[in-house]
Amino acid sequence: MQQKNDKTLLFANTVGAIITELREDKNLSINKFAHEYDLDVGNTSRIEKGSIEVKLVTFWKLAEALEISPSKLLNLIEKRLGKEFHFYEE
Repeated sequence: MQQKNDKTLLFANTVGAIITELREDKNLSINKFAHEYDLDVGNTSRIEKGSIEVKLVTFWKLAEALEISPSKLLNLIEKRLGKEFHFYEE
């Protein structure tokens, strides 16, 4: 298993929290959400918990299932993380 640093954990947790919020706003259980949109329930749960990093194709499928564009989803994540968040040192 890949070791995660603080920034990677923060990013994964933020992605998971936003996915969870958007799913719950649609009044969908994680099981119904995953099954309706052909997502793996276990992976979706781990993404929402922030315990795994989301792959690009899964990110795209999640955005589509949430009926938003991937760029809109990424924008929500960037806003939540704030302007001070960077994976690299400037």
